[in-house]
Amino acid sequence: MRILLDIGHPAHVHLYRNLWTELNKRGHNIIVTVKDLPSAITLLKLYEIPFITIGKRGGSIAGKGLSQLIFNYRVLRLVLRNRVELGLGSSITNAQISRISPIRSIVFDDDDDEVQPLMTKYGHPFAHCVVSPDSLKGRRRKKNTVFYSGYHELAYLHPNRFTPDPSVLADAGLAPGETFFILRFNSFKAHHDIGIKGLSMEQKVKLVESLLPTGKVFITTEGDTEPEFTSFRLQVRPDKIHSLIYYATMLIGDSQTMTSEAAVLGTPSLRFNSFAGRISYLEELEHKYRLTFAFKPDNYDALMAKLHYLLSMPQLKEEWLVRRNTMLSQKIDVTAFMVWFIENYPSSAEIMQRDPSFQNRFR
Repeated sequence: MRILLDIGHPAHVHLYRNLWTELNKRGHNIIVTVKDLPSAITLLKLYEIPFITIGKRGGSIAGKGLSQLIFNYRVLRLVLRNRVELGLGSSITNAQISRISPIRSIVFDDDDDEVQPLMTKYGHPFAHCVVSPDSLKGRRRKKNTVFYSGYHELAYLHPNRFTPDPSVLADAGLAPGETFFILRFNSFKAHHDIGIKGLSMEQKVKLVESLLPTGKVFITTEGDTEPEFTSFRLQVRPDKIHSLIYYATMLIGDSQTMTSEAAVLGTPSLRFNSFAGRISYLEELEHKYRLTFAFKPDNYDALMAKLHYLLSMPQLKEEWLVRRNTMLSQKIDVTAFMVWFIENYPSSAEIMQRDPSFQNRFR
């Protein structure tokens, strides 16, 4: 099958890298396109995935709209020139061009409709199929959505797909068993981040100061690291970050993706931003599996109280691994499911809508 996979965010590289490998093993011809995102391009190179760059995303809403038209035009040319049959991704591009070309489009999306209004309005209606975690049931308006028991993070962090590399500790200057914290700070520049707040500079400084007596602190940011935190900047290779998260004592920040990655790896995580209480898959990880906790911007004191409470717990990491195993026992190997779904589409969509228990064979 001739497939085009569009990468719109660095997290998508992780989401699809095992899928790319498995589909290649099966003889499928895959073209990977990517926006001009340095971190995404770095990851693609590290994982040795060939790609075609299709341009840079605009800054303003109008600029993003114009750049989207350019993306669509460039991808459409690739589709027609290479006789692509199926478009995959988590962005608007393949969904939109599937309505003016011969390809069918499958969108893998784990965000609630209300959290991403532009994707909901300009992406979902054009997609032939939307595939989402079943924690979004009742909160996804696209009628032909297929729901599965899992999370995007389990496409690359399920035990079938991921084994932590202990050498990352030496890379970070750590000894085995040493207490350390990862802080992740978001830039909130995406279209769905308008009006969203996270940690203020004052709160970040207070957080670092409160953690230093307990262990080492590493800071990773979506944009440039603030000068005040240069000495704490995380220096390990981006393809090793998940191993470092696995061994971390805790992850704290205002990012969604890294918070959920920590949760599925069994590392306690605390999230502080306006999205608290609004994202279904994180709500499930918090309230059903108790692997992560979220706090709104007016509740910083509660965040700090939870932080100190968790640090006082005996055998904190051991408890979280028990909770993680409970979660994993009820979820599937998402990459294995994706491979089956893609190779058998559209009959796979019909099977899942008729008998969702079919996915249990991918546990």
